Formats: sequence, C-alpha cells, structure tokens
Amino acid sequence: MQNIIIVPLVLVFTFIALGAGAAEKKLLWGDTHLHTTYSSDAYANNNLTAGPETAYRYARGMPVIHPYTRARVQIDTPLDFLVVTDHAEFLGEIRNIHRNGVDTSDLGVIDKVKAWVAAFFLNRAIDSGNGRALFVRVLPDPDLTPLEDAEASGLENSDLAILPMPKQVEVDTWRTITDTADQYNEPGEFSALIGWEWSSIPGGANLHRVVITDSDAPTAQLYDPFGLDDSPYPEDLWSWLEKTSAETNARFTAIPHNSNISKGYMFSDKSLRGKPFSKDYIALRSKWERIAEITQIKGDSETHSKFSPEDAFADFEIYPYYIQRRWTEYNPQRGDFVREALKQGLELEANLGQNPYRLGVIGSTDSHTALSSAEESNFHGKLATDSIPENKRTRFNDDGPGSSGWAMSASGMAAIWAESNTRSDIMDALERREVYATTGPRIAVQFYGGPDFTEADLENADLHTLATARGVPMGGELQQTETPTFLVLATKDPEGANLDRIQMVKGWLDADGESQETIFNLAWAGERALKSNGSLPDVGNTVNLQTGKVDNRIGASQLAAAWTDPQFDPDQSAFYYVRVLQIPTARHSLLDAIALGMDHATDQPDTIQERAYTSSIWYQPLNTVSKNGLDDWPRTPST
Repeated sequence: MQNIIIVPLVLVFTFIALGAGAAEKKLLWGDTHLHTTYSSDAYANNNLTAGPETAYRYARGMPVIHPYTRARVQIDTPLDFLVVTDHAEFLGEIRNIHRNGVDTSDLGVIDKVKAWVAAFFLNRAIDSGNGRALFVRVLPDPDLTPLEDAEASGLENSDLAILPMPKQVEVDTWRTITDTADQYNEPGEFSALIGWEWSSIPGGANLHRVVITDSDAPTAQLYDPFGLDDSPYPEDLWSWLEKTSAETNARFTAIPHNSNISKGYMFSDKSLRGKPFSKDYIALRSKWERIAEITQIKGDSETHSKFSPEDAFADFEIYPYYIQRRWTEYNPQRGDFVREALKQGLELEANLGQNPYRLGVIGSTDSHTALSSAEESNFHGKLATDSIPENKRTRFNDDGPGSSGWAMSASGMAAIWAESNTRSDIMDALERREVYATTGPRIAVQFYGGPDFTEADLENADLHTLATARGVPMGGELQQTETPTFLVLATKDPEGANLDRIQMVKGWLDADGESQETIFNLAWAGERALKSNGSLPDVGNTVNLQTGKVDNRIGASQLAAAWTDPQFDPDQSAFYYVRVLQIPTARHSLLDAIALGMDHATDQPDTIQERAYTSSIWYQPLNTVSKNGLDDWPRTPST
C-alpha cells in the first residue's frame, strides 16, 4: 500500500531557479570513478590486463575476461556512461616497469644498483601475486599529521622514488586512455568521458578528487593530469583547473570522494594549510566542486550516529580503515560526512556570506578491476585480488586488525538527469547538481520544490516539465515567503527489490545560528502507521539466509509524496534532500559465505537496506543574496 502525506497550504510564493529549465530530461546511469590496469595500485593488486577498453566493453554489456580469475564476466544491466579515472600519480609506470624493466642509462653506478634492486623486489612481489605488500609500503605514515605530511611531500620520499619513471610513459599512457575514450564515445548512445584521480592523502586523510572533463582526446592531450606529485593541496588543484580551463577552453569538475575516511579534513572549516577560509578560497572551491561522491566501495559518507544520533538508518556501510601504512582505530570526525558538510555550509554562509558546501551528490564504484560492478550478486570487489570469496575474507595487513574485501561495499551508482546522453549534457547536469546517488540499485527518483504543487501533480505524465516550469529540481535553490511544497516520486529498480519508504532529511540554522537536522517519513509501503515521535516500524525482512534470495511480498514498487515542512520558518536557511530505502536484501558478503559453506561472513551484517540519496534543494530567505557566484550558471571556461 502506498501512503502519501499532504499538508494543505495557501502559498504566497516567489522562487529562483539557478540552472533549472523545462526541457525534457532523461535519467542516465553510470560510473564516474573507475580504475584500470594503468593505475599503479590496481596493477600491484593483480589487475595486470584489464585496461580502458575492457572497462568500456563491460560497461556496454559485453562479456569480458576478468583480470585475475580469467573467467568470463558480464554486467547485469549496461551503463549509459562511464568515466575512466586512473590515478595521475605514477600513471602507467608500475605496469611499464613490470613489463619492460627499468631504464637506468642516465643513472650513476650506485643509483643503478638501487634501481635494479627495487625493480627486482617489485617484480617478485607482483609475479607472486603479493603486490599489495609493495603498495602498503608507500602509503602515508599515520604518525604524521595531515599538515605535517603534506609539507613533507611524502610521495617524493617513498620507496617508489628509487625507481626511474620516465615522463614519456605517463604521456603515452594518457594518450592511450584519452584516445580509447574517444573511440568508445557514441553521443546519444553511450558517453565515455575523460577523467583522472588526484590522490592527495596526507597522513592517511583521504582528500582524493576525481576530475572530469567533457572535452575530447586532442584537447585533453594538451595537458598532463594534475596529481599529488604536483601538489597535495586541494586549492592548488582548483587553481590548476582555473588556469588550464582558460588555456585549453576545457570544462572540468572536481568531485571529492571517500570523505568518510578523511580524518575530518575533507569538509573542514580550514584549509589543509591550516588557514581559515577566505572569500577567494570559497569562491574557487564552489566553482570547481559542485558535487561530492556520497557512497562507493570504500563505504558510505552520508552520516554517522555520532552526529545524527536520532537517525535509525545512520552508520550504513561504515568503512573502519584509513588508507595508511598501519592500522589506527577509526575515529569519525564531522568533516568526514556529507550531511555535516551541508549543515556546516549553512553555518559558514551565515558567518562569511558564502557557502563552500552547497554540494550535490552522486555515487560511483572506485573499482580497480576495470569492471564497474555495484550489484551485490555480481560484485567483483574493489581490487582484482578480492574477486574470489576466499581472498575477500583475508585481511589486508597481516600484523594486526585491518580491512578486508568483505568490508568493502558493493556500491555505488551515479544517476544523472540530462537532456541527452552526451558528454556536454552530462557535464551540464553535474554542474547544476541535477544528479543523485544510489548504493547500487537503479531506483528512479524525481524530487522538486516549488509553488502550489499538489498530489494531483504526481499523476502528470510529464512531471518534470510541469515541476521545473513552476519550481526547481534536485540541486536547485528556492527563495520564498511561505512554505514550499516538495514532490517526490520513487520507483524500484526493475530488476531489484521493492521499496520500504521515502524520507526527507532537513538541515537548517536555528535562531542562534546553530545547524540542526531532522528526518521526516513521507511515504511508505504497507499498513504501518507513524509512531508519536514520527518514527515508522520496520518494513520486515524476507531474505532467505540459506540462499540469499529476497521475496518481494513486502514493500512497494513505487512510492510518492507531496509534502510541506510543518516546521518551516521563512527566516531560516535550510536544505532538504530525499533518502529512499529498499526493503532488506542480502549483502555480497553473505552470498560469499553461503558459497563457502559458512553461516555468516565474519564481522559483516547478513542483510542491508540499499538506498538512494538525492542532491538537496536549498531554501534561502528572501532578504539574503547568494554570494557564491553561482548565478552565472551555466558557466563557460572564461567565466
């Protein structure tokens, strides 16, 4: 049974829609974060063969050969777009050394010997399938703070610095990656966007950004991708994007990922250099970072119970491991989570007049197998080594606690509302934040805010055109004098489990300037009734723990709501985003355990509730003016 909550209103309304339009949109599914054999950590972890061509063929639905098991594998449902984002650092270098040896012709005798010895141990580790040990040795030292490690330029002092790495290898690799993207790009059918990953991780604080451009290969080959070896500081990346965009007429966007393991630095109130935010810093960050990756294989970054103690669905797929040389206990910080960033953005805007964290959200995989696998039942692991159940249960470090392939999450997906399936239209959607995330299932979600919306509008055959003509979609901004109405329509994955509920997450500034949050249940399946505190009984659980199968006799195929905020205050800045929950399904680790003849996977839940997160709609009081420089969207490289 579907429940729709409606609060009748008489509205006095004006609105501002930045980048919104009434043009018909298509829902596209893809992955903006995928690594191939050319990423050095992927190669060291036994992806010796699967390059960009394999990635695109798999994404298009073709059978391909798995780089580790050599089995034939195939995605369940093809993607609409894909961005191959190999690490800019050591791009193709480890692969080249392992395949072609080291060129020591320009080195002195002592340095030759060092290079030969280093190459010998590198090759032996990779040939024995133990390249992971090599990778761990070059990770950050957790004894250094992120500020200290950034200043120390740890990459230059790593074990890999002994090895000669000709710049031409990186140039040739980049040419191969970008040419392959152009080869597989078919406007209107499949978009192969060009990108890379900037991999700053000072002191084990993950500050990585995926960088995407909608330009073609000849334009991308005018520059070398900016990497950690250029600078560990995010503001230096943004400055490089500013300069390179002006020089090449290329558009870029940078996407923070895995903020959940950033030690609080991803969404801090200070720069990595320890300086308070300036107006120039916020303007530059806001220009180049419009969205964040809220979910992926290394865990979920929405929220944590430490900061959202009343949220019954917090702590989803928490990843208890920092990317560093030695295990240290995971300690969640406010700057690790997207919901806290959205709240902190309101606080900073009240104090500084600018909001650096007006971020939309997407999901993507961060797979290092060249295979964009986010389905629980068809998950090939983050690393090629972890593609088989026996390996996924093995911890990454041998001398103490640490992560494993089972701790990884089979996540996520980028959902984009675009006018067409082209590079430029996908980039437009990312910039206007008309995008959302799922943890794997293809849950279709429409979310709008505007004047005079009613329950009847949800039945309109062209809801998007109607809603955007009078209001804004997800990612938009509202200014008004009375309570807005929000429309939400969610439909299950055609091949997946039913839906449990639709929730609205609201964050706002109270009268004292402190950020607050609350969650409303808007629509749900079944005959359940809200409790006096607004909570909702569980939907139930039909997962068969002996087979991993789920029974769709509970839940709903579609849920919808026309909703107004009963606590709305026109003088309070706020954001609203939608969270849609599936009924429980089997986690990939349970499926592995069943295959291995085990009852359960160690330290992992048997079932999970997959979900979708939309980008927010922001409310801004009429007497305030946005100072983020966002009113010039869509921007061109020269702005």
